Amino acid sequence: MTELDRRDVLKALGAAGIAVGGGAALLEWADDDGGDSIVTDHERRTLHAIATTVYPSEVGGVESFVDGYMSRRLAADSERAERVLDALSELDSYAREWEDADFRELEPAKRDETLRAMGVAEAEPVPDGAPRERVRYYLVNELVYGLYTSPTGGELVGIENPQGYPGGTESYRQPPGGE
Repeated sequence: MTELDRRDVLKALGAAGIAVGGGAALLEWADDDGGDSIVTDHERRTLHAIATTVYPSEVGGVESFVDGYMSRRLAADSERAERVLDALSELDSYAREWEDADFRELEPAKRDETLRAMGVAEAEPVPDGAPRERVRYYLVNELVYGLYTSPTGGELVGIENPQGYPGGTESYRQPPGGE
């Protein structure tokens, strides 16, 4: 199993253009105003459920990675945060209508089936589009982008040096397979 860690969170945030000083408490939800986070525990667990559905099964540390990445991503852009929360609400509404349960409460296979039935897999990612297009844009694509711009996620798909990850001059000189 491949484990995501704090370094992955930092690299993914860097690729998204989010500056994080020192990386302290990266695996917890950001709360820059000293009050409660705008993301509830229910919403946070729904993000975990989406990530575990769309990430490859050999990835571990998903919840910690999602907490670190999404908390900083949402804290950096309040308008985006509101749109993510709206997309989460749309996904839960769909799941309740068709499965009689919130998305996070569904079994893993049922989560995948629900995303496909909603049309998320085929939907164009449109920020102001239909619910399935917003779920694709703000939830699925955001989480997948975070994963594959991290060093660990990049290695899963053969990207040795995701954007912002050092070591490029050595890797391009090696033949395929690193031999």
